[in-house]
Amino acid sequence: MTELQWNAFEKFRNEFKAECKKWALISNELSSLQKDSSLKDTPPYPLENSIVYNKALDEITAEDEIHLIVIGDNPGKEEQLTKNQKYLVGQSGRIAEGFFRRNSELCTDFRKNVIILNKTSVHTAKTSHLKYLIKNGTDNVRNLILESQTWMAEKTAELHKSLVENTAEGDFVPELWLVGYAELKGKGLFLPYRDNLKKAYIYSAKCQNMGTNLADSFDKAWSKVYVYQHFSMNRFLIDLKSYQKENPNDSLKISLEKLGCKHKAEIFNY
Repeated sequence: MTELQWNAFEKFRNEFKAECKKWALISNELSSLQKDSSLKDTPPYPLENSIVYNKALDEITAEDEIHLIVIGDNPGKEEQLTKNQKYLVGQSGRIAEGFFRRNSELCTDFRKNVIILNKTSVHTAKTSHLKYLIKNGTDNVRNLILESQTWMAEKTAELHKSLVENTAEGDFVPELWLVGYAELKGKGLFLPYRDNLKKAYIYSAKCQNMGTNLADSFDKAWSKVYVYQHFSMNRFLIDLKSYQKENPNDSLKISLEKLGCKHKAEIFNY
């Protein structure tokens, strides 16, 4: 990373760690809800951390080159274990890691060149269990799920823009992959994240009121934001292969860009 990129990353990491400590203050309220939410469809498992900071961020150094920010949903069963406390280390993460390992033309090591974040740091065994927390939790719990999504969207966009703006000539221009299509549309769980992320890439209202076209009102980093199906259940790979079958002349890189832009338009109405 350049010095300015590293400074932006360190700032984000320190702030994120502090926020997770603050959010964890209501872990006692969360843990009982998290256990209850999993009773109907999840085998018993040790619930060790209600709020999960991604400790893999502490392993990133100034010498690392960041190619991607990948945004998952929320920490699952394996992610919340004290021995892990890292994002996308379960089955979904192994699928993502294997994808980049098999496609060396992307020149990206999923565990070395990727910053992995989530839309919220609140753990549930399955993402859908967040609905139980929202329905049955106190105002503190509901506010936390909303606040954490808003904070993550705004701060992740800020980080991404800083990485893009301070990329050295000849280096990768970092992309942001927003994975998990279903809960970003309709009445999905992550509409607050979606809406605040988009807002964070738009220039000020003053700029727009001066007659700027919508396409020109977005920060330049917005062009490096893509939306995909989640890695879980092989949905990312199935979707990509379907696109490639319909567009056999496109390279993998072009296929990813076009597919990511297609879903981006669908999700963000842009």
